[in-house]
Amino acid sequence: MDTGVASDTADELYRIRREIIAACYPTTYCETLADGRIIDIWHRPMADGGWVSTYDDVTERRQAESRIAFMATHDALTSLPNRALLRDRLSRLASPNENHESLTALLLIDLDRFKEVNDTLGHAAGDKLLRLVALRLQALLGRQDLAARLGGDEFAILHHATDAGGTAALAQRIIDALVAPYELDGNRVNVGASIGISLAPVDGSDPEVLLTSADLALYRAKSRGRGNFAFFESDMTASAHRRRVLELELQQALLLGQFEVHYQPQVNLKTEQVTGAEALIRWRHPARGLVGPEEFISIAEEVGLIAPIGEWVMRQACHDAARWRDGMRVAVNLSAAQFRTNLAEMVTSALVTGGLPPTRLELEVTESVLLEETEATLRTLRQLRTLGVRISLDDFGTGYSSLRYLRAFPFDKIKIDRSFVGEIAADAHGAAIVQAIANLAASIGIETTAEGVETKEQLDLIRSKGCTEVQGFYFSPPRPVSE
Repeated sequence: MDTGVASDTADELYRIRREIIAACYPTTYCETLADGRIIDIWHRPMADGGWVSTYDDVTERRQAESRIAFMATHDALTSLPNRALLRDRLSRLASPNENHESLTALLLIDLDRFKEVNDTLGHAAGDKLLRLVALRLQALLGRQDLAARLGGDEFAILHHATDAGGTAALAQRIIDALVAPYELDGNRVNVGASIGISLAPVDGSDPEVLLTSADLALYRAKSRGRGNFAFFESDMTASAHRRRVLELELQQALLLGQFEVHYQPQVNLKTEQVTGAEALIRWRHPARGLVGPEEFISIAEEVGLIAPIGEWVMRQACHDAARWRDGMRVAVNLSAAQFRTNLAEMVTSALVTGGLPPTRLELEVTESVLLEETEATLRTLRQLRTLGVRISLDDFGTGYSSLRYLRAFPFDKIKIDRSFVGEIAADAHGAAIVQAIANLAASIGIETTAEGVETKEQLDLIRSKGCTEVQGFYFSPPRPVSE
């Protein structure tokens, strides 16, 4: 063996080798040299008392095996442990057979607004953001803690804590660290995080149970708004069961014809005549009675039912509106999922089958719809416009890039979000925003509908700001077509 490349253990290995040779035992062993090379050594005794030693440089093979083993247990993008390694570590740390003096906390972390980064800056920027998030998480870890990436924009941390208070403090530090701005190729980006937490052995010791519990807690945290964390509580399991039952019932509702379309009138402020109505879905549940969309639309989106439900609403609305007096329009909301189908073909079919002229159909889209695959979405909107239908931008003023969309597509109408209308009488800022939107719309030839008008005072103020149309409980709540 060359001088200068043997490791510090060379003398000891040489002594052991001499003892093996003296005993005439065949043997195989491996040595790592000081320069990093890995050598496999085979020693075989010969019948005449001599021996043969073979040296094989296996550095590349061992390094390849090491890389393969690493890739099997780590995320390729961030180099953090992956779900498999997290589950393995969790099973050992949370084992009831272990004598733990502290709690093992599992924190599931879901990034807020990550999809917006991907949509606006591209997937390369999104990947860079995920690597930066991984670095920030690692900077917060204790010596025995573990950070992992579970996939997409979901991360996890295994944390050794003396009590729940320490875990809560860590969760808040994570939220504070991840909300700080990121620089991505000259773009300043802000995201945030929501966190769900389960504790072992308090919430169980099985890895799957702990992961499920943390996921339920994450759902609770996100329901409170962005930038929150929540610990698992026993009532979440019952809530999840009720949600699962609701999912199954929702799947049956479409098949059994339990949905209804109610209509809320839209009134022209100049003529004080009803010019149209917005179609709003309701669920006639056999046990719970009439269920509003706020209770089931988000679930329908998650289980993939929103597109077929949306198509049913479109067809029903076109059928109903065709029987109204001439000139009255019907407004139908579109979901992001519908833009991933052949939407123009479906709308055409609904108009023909229902017997409704295209000019009497108005399609409402929100900024959240436009954020998904923006170019493809705008292309679909142009196809719909060629049919002769009207397109309105709903919930205007609640998103950060609404003005950009006004430049990208010639909308027929802006719907001012009810949050501004509700504050118009008491808040000068809300009134100023309504005035600004009305002025902007008038300058580019777009109509404006103020949603959520509930009082005469609000109506008078909306009229004074220059809006062209109103909608709200002051005139009528949403009602069945028979009314």
